[in-house]
Amino acid sequence: MRILITGATGLIGQALTKQLLRANHEVHYLTTSPDKIETKPNYKGFLWNTAKGQLDVACLKGVRTIVHLAGASIAERWTEDYKKTILESRTQTAQLLFDTLKSNEHEVKHFVSASAIGAYPSSRTQLYTEAFETYNPGFLGTVVEAWEASADQFKSLGLKVSKVRVGVVLAENGGALEKLIQPINYYVGSPLGDGKQWQSWIHLDDLAGIFKTVIINAYEGIYNAVVPAPVTNETLIKEAATVLNKPLFMPKVPAFMLKLILGEMAAIVLESQKVSSQKIEHKGYIFKFTQLNKALKDLLED
Repeated sequence: MRILITGATGLIGQALTKQLLRANHEVHYLTTSPDKIETKPNYKGFLWNTAKGQLDVACLKGVRTIVHLAGASIAERWTEDYKKTILESRTQTAQLLFDTLKSNEHEVKHFVSASAIGAYPSSRTQLYTEAFETYNPGFLGTVVEAWEASADQFKSLGLKVSKVRVGVVLAENGGALEKLIQPINYYVGSPLGDGKQWQSWIHLDDLAGIFKTVIINAYEGIYNAVVPAPVTNETLIKEAATVLNKPLFMPKVPAFMLKLILGEMAAIVLESQKVSSQKIEHKGYIFKFTQLNKALKDLLED
């Protein structure tokens, strides 16, 4: 199968590309940088410029599935300008893909979009499944609602549409884990807020594996990409410190202080989403990492 990926050079895109190539699939990818264009066996890059509405339509040749991973990081200061960047980097890129498919001959049958568990309202008690329909009323929920709507429009072209709601990504380089362990390594690590907020996490290998499963089997609909056993922020911090063999001297960082430092962006670390993985499990996906300690050892130990 030939798959077109946006955001292929990012954290998730690189992991997914490796898994697809190992499974003997072909990958086309879109990049805004000429320096990132490569042509290798089963791997070929193409240019696009969303600001100018330009896309090399040769990228569509023989492609059956598009995987849309492109989007600006949410881990930057949320100024009004940057909030606009976060939103438009997801929706405008999807719109360019939609317009390109609408105006050109193609063989695409399936559109797979990244999404986020920030779709769900913050709660300490609710277990969220994909059937939960109300979006988070905050900025993250607004982004996800528009992000997913931009994916759903591909149904009007006769494509199957899938949305993978990504949890807290644990990776060796990049993702949430990198930022969480920085203060621990400098002996100033501590739980955030009261530490009781739920963190529905996933190892990068399993995240790529879920995307691959959805792609290969052409599954439609929403899928949560989280492990079966979410943990609290306090547990995550303590487990990371244990694996790194670093003590936690500092008291918990009060929520009001985080809001003063981070502003609205504090929602990333203070909101609580306890999210179910049953739907993708019932589809037959078998997780490689379900225990936090084993996942952290895999990523943090030399």
